[in-house]
Amino acid sequence: MSRNHPTKLTQALLFPLALLATAACYGELNRQSEPLSQTVPSAQERANLPLEDPPFKGKIGKTYKESTPDFPKAVEAPKGAPNVVLILIDDLGFGQPGTFGGPVPTPELDQLASEGLRYNRFHTVGVCSPTRAALLTGRNHHSVGFGTIVELSTGYPGYNSLLPRDAVTVAHTLRENGYSTAMFGKNHNTPDWESNPVGPYTHWPMGWGFETFYGFNGAATSQWEPQLYYNTQAVEPDKSPEEGYHLTTDLVDHAIDWIDVHESVNPEKPYFVYLSTGATHAPHHAPKEWIDKFKGQFDQGWDKLREQTLERQKKLGVVPQDTKLTPRPEEIRAWNSLSADEKRLYAHQMEVFAGFVAHTDHEIGRFIQAIENSDDADNTLIIYIAGDNGASPEGGPTGTLNEIMTQNGIPGSVEEQLSKIDELGSPLHENHYAVGWSWAGSSPFQWMKRVPSHFGATRNGMVVSWPKVIEDKGGLRDQFTHVVDVVPTILHAAHIPIPAEVDGIEQIPMAGVDMSSTFASADADEVRTTQYFETGGHRAIYHDGWVAANFHGAPWVLTGSVGFTDPKYNTWQLYNIDEDFSEANDLAAKYPDKLNEMVEIFDQEAKKYQVYPLDDRFAERAGVARPSVTAGRTKFTYSPGTTRIPEGSAPPTYQRSHKISAKVNITDPNTEGVIIACGGTGGGYTLYVKDGKLHYTYNYFGRDSYHLVSPDKLPMGEVEVAMNYVQSPFKPFVEPTGGEAELFVNGKSVAKGAIEKMVPARFSATETMDIGKDLGSPVAGDYREQRPFAFTGKIENVIFEVAPTQPVKK
Repeated sequence: MSRNHPTKLTQALLFPLALLATAACYGELNRQSEPLSQTVPSAQERANLPLEDPPFKGKIGKTYKESTPDFPKAVEAPKGAPNVVLILIDDLGFGQPGTFGGPVPTPELDQLASEGLRYNRFHTVGVCSPTRAALLTGRNHHSVGFGTIVELSTGYPGYNSLLPRDAVTVAHTLRENGYSTAMFGKNHNTPDWESNPVGPYTHWPMGWGFETFYGFNGAATSQWEPQLYYNTQAVEPDKSPEEGYHLTTDLVDHAIDWIDVHESVNPEKPYFVYLSTGATHAPHHAPKEWIDKFKGQFDQGWDKLREQTLERQKKLGVVPQDTKLTPRPEEIRAWNSLSADEKRLYAHQMEVFAGFVAHTDHEIGRFIQAIENSDDADNTLIIYIAGDNGASPEGGPTGTLNEIMTQNGIPGSVEEQLSKIDELGSPLHENHYAVGWSWAGSSPFQWMKRVPSHFGATRNGMVVSWPKVIEDKGGLRDQFTHVVDVVPTILHAAHIPIPAEVDGIEQIPMAGVDMSSTFASADADEVRTTQYFETGGHRAIYHDGWVAANFHGAPWVLTGSVGFTDPKYNTWQLYNIDEDFSEANDLAAKYPDKLNEMVEIFDQEAKKYQVYPLDDRFAERAGVARPSVTAGRTKFTYSPGTTRIPEGSAPPTYQRSHKISAKVNITDPNTEGVIIACGGTGGGYTLYVKDGKLHYTYNYFGRDSYHLVSPDKLPMGEVEVAMNYVQSPFKPFVEPTGGEAELFVNGKSVAKGAIEKMVPARFSATETMDIGKDLGSPVAGDYREQRPFAFTGKIENVIFEVAPTQPVKK
């Protein structure tokens, strides 16, 4: 899609219109047109999808002159069904947007809230993929295989990351009931092993009922150099970061275009648009002018910021006046204990993030304004969820220049970040702030993302706007609601029943319940009385105003398992949240019988929804055997032009001996470019030709770069080049290690050197392997200005030979 689609559409319509005009000239259209058959399915009929084709209601004679035609009319949505817009922001804590008392002004979200309702007791799942699975299906995340993110899936029903056919998405249901459907932005629910150029595409957005998809697969991507898809085809941004490209702007442009075309062509048909930004997930990438707006605004530090946030929250009324500020965990350092250098770095990290949030609010505001400019704006239901979980702790105690590095178990350092402090937020790094800011961003609650035992991970602000229906403009709603409740609410608003059967498959019951009763009244009864929470061993249960919670270790410790026997990490806490909004007062010792009752309810819910077996590993799960196009293979051959192979489908070279060889044709002395590249600025490897010489660069998380180059230029004509790497023994996820690399030209060794450290498990969230160019961000800074640095000669093939196992130290 592009911003000139209406013009293309107009051109596409000219040809059939010309045919009609020609037919009329010859008298073929002189008969009165017959109306199309009307189909108004009942609610009972709509419960079984797809709807049956209507019967032919015309008349068939021996010739057309004695016959009456009848075209079956396409299924229409129920009369009065609203447009539905679902907006989801990534990794934004309850206490970060100004609309809910946070330190970052969000005027566009404020405006939407003033026209609708704010919900201050809405809950997500606490982690990305699981929240999205629950949001789209109306079922609990384990019920649909999403007990964890797709990259860490395991072979158990609650954890396989495969959305089942007996729990179709809301997009599927709406499409079958006469809606147009489109998705823009982040998709983190396609299995890692299916995110490749040949599919299968069953578990892509197109297989879930979205007729249009423009966005990216995976946990995160560079906001400057993303890996994008239009439906199932890989596409590249139409301009560079230097030319002003930013992903959020691009997504909003495409979403606005889609709505403009839809409203131009078929304004009577309702639409469903799901806009899921990559912002504000790391890497924290924002235009410099937005970052500069916040200079000096976070010098007070995270302890004071939490106090200020709670004051604003009380003033706005988004928390009760008696809300207590929960204490700082002992694992997070006090701001006053930091050195001057640490304070300077950390304050700027938060300035970058604040710029990111503010820029996102501005761009989403453009999208909402486009909706409000349309003729049917009053009958458009907008559900805006400000975060798919709490603020992210994945930058670790110090923050990092490379958030994937920390997820490989390798921490950042203050010194290396200070040396690049003015580059934070730019395309050069995949930066993330220190964990103290995620704690502050989850104010007033305990903990943050990845700790769903507490509200810091699961309590997110939500705004709902529906001008035609909601009369209490600017109202506040404090009923306990959950992300699974969104789908039943949408279907109720559209007068569409929850499907009982789809494509002949009986659907599992929805865990969600319709919360639209809260649209009319702040005093509406609670719609949800029980809800469990669990990811990574952290678990909790809500029931009738009480919460039992079991914390399971600091969320930025991404390696090692604390197990399920250590009392420090397996002691249940008890809170009465009707009286204690922030979970500040643990009542476990006071009410042991109540606690036991709650723990028993958790066990019942866990068995009901496929929560067991509990698993508290993180980085180690990356090594779990799962379906893969590479499983069991040790040799891979790639043709020229093969691009956008995600890491999950690329040869497994991490800390493993391997050889990369290629047959190329050097067509002239100036032949240059990438032969093979995998990864990007944050980590990866690349074999390329520059200045006539063969180069190999191994990028260790942007922290270290190991480079080999042939002393002589490559000969003209057909040449065989190769890189052979021999891995040294190592201890998985304990100590980074490397090995020896050697370059060969026509079988002769031309360069040799050590690669002291090799990435343990993953270069990036969405960067890919490409033959003949380096798409996305460049692996080697050596050719950044020439990216994608396509090879100007000819490539016959590229062959990988990979050792079957890694050498492990005893």
